[in-house]
Amino acid sequence: METMKIEVLGTGCKKCQQLEANAREAIAALALEAEVLHITDPIEIAKRGVMSTPALAINSQVVSKGKVLTPTEIQHLLKA
Repeated sequence: METMKIEVLGTGCKKCQQLEANAREAIAALALEAEVLHITDPIEIAKRGVMSTPALAINSQVVSKGKVLTPTEIQHLLKA
Protein backbone atom coordinates (compact mmCIF):
# COMPACT_ATOMS: atom_id res chain seq x y z
CA MET A 1 0.00 0.00 0.00
CA GLU A 2 1.19 3.48 -0.79
CA THR A 3 2.31 5.67 2.08
CA MET A 4 -0.20 8.39 2.89
CA LYS A 5 0.98 11.96 3.00
CA ILE A 6 -0.44 14.03 5.84
CA GLU A 7 0.34 17.72 5.91
CA VAL A 8 -0.28 20.15 8.72
CA LEU A 9 -0.47 23.66 7.29
CA GLY A 10 0.31 26.34 9.83
CA THR A 11 2.97 28.71 10.99
CA GLY A 12 3.96 26.57 13.96
CA CYS A 13 1.58 28.01 16.55
CA LYS A 14 0.32 25.98 19.50
CA LYS A 15 -2.83 24.94 17.60
CA CYS A 16 -0.76 23.78 14.62
CA GLN A 17 1.46 21.71 16.90
CA GLN A 18 -1.61 20.21 18.57
CA LEU A 19 -3.10 19.30 15.19
CA GLU A 20 0.15 17.62 14.19
CA ALA A 21 0.23 15.66 17.47
CA ASN A 22 -3.41 14.61 16.96
CA ALA A 23 -2.67 13.53 13.38
CA ARG A 24 0.25 11.40 14.54
CA GLU A 25 -1.94 9.86 17.25
CA ALA A 26 -4.67 9.05 14.68
CA ILE A 27 -2.14 7.46 12.32
CA ALA A 28 -0.70 5.36 15.15
CA ALA A 29 -4.18 4.27 16.29
CA LEU A 30 -4.98 3.03 12.78
CA ALA A 31 -1.48 1.57 12.33
CA LEU A 32 -1.13 3.38 9.00
CA GLU A 33 1.99 4.05 6.99
CA ALA A 34 2.00 7.82 6.73
CA GLU A 35 4.44 10.63 6.29
CA VAL A 36 3.60 13.69 8.38
CA LEU A 37 4.87 17.04 7.14
CA HIS A 38 4.48 20.43 8.71
CA ILE A 39 4.18 23.19 6.11
CA THR A 40 5.05 26.52 7.74
CA ASP A 41 5.71 28.64 4.64
CA PRO A 42 2.89 31.22 4.43
CA ILE A 43 3.18 31.41 0.63
CA GLU A 44 2.86 27.64 0.26
CA ILE A 45 -0.11 27.65 2.65
CA ALA A 46 -1.82 30.45 0.69
CA LYS A 47 -1.14 28.63 -2.60
CA ARG A 48 -3.37 25.85 -1.34
CA GLY A 49 -6.20 28.26 -0.68
CA VAL A 50 -5.86 28.07 3.08
CA MET A 51 -6.61 31.38 4.75
CA SER A 52 -7.16 30.16 8.31
CA THR A 53 -4.74 27.82 10.02
CA PRO A 54 -4.23 25.24 11.22
CA ALA A 55 -5.28 23.21 8.22
CA LEU A 56 -4.93 19.51 7.49
CA ALA A 57 -4.28 17.96 4.10
CA ILE A 58 -4.40 14.26 3.30
CA ASN A 59 -2.59 13.28 0.10
CA SER A 60 -2.53 16.96 -0.97
CA GLN A 61 -6.30 17.37 -0.47
CA VAL A 62 -7.15 19.99 2.17
CA VAL A 63 -9.74 18.38 4.46
CA SER A 64 -9.89 20.87 7.32
CA LYS A 65 -9.18 24.56 7.84
CA GLY A 66 -9.06 26.78 10.88
CA LYS A 67 -9.61 24.21 13.59
CA VAL A 68 -7.81 21.57 15.60
CA LEU A 69 -9.39 18.23 14.79
CA THR A 70 -9.37 15.53 17.46
CA PRO A 71 -7.50 12.29 16.79
CA THR A 72 -10.89 10.57 16.37
CA GLU A 73 -12.03 13.11 13.74
CA ILE A 74 -8.75 12.66 11.89
CA GLN A 75 -9.14 8.86 11.98
CA HIS A 76 -12.51 9.20 10.21
CA LEU A 77 -10.90 11.33 7.50
CA LEU A 78 -8.03 8.87 7.08
CA LYS A 79 -10.43 5.96 6.68
CA ALA A 80 -12.59 7.80 4.13
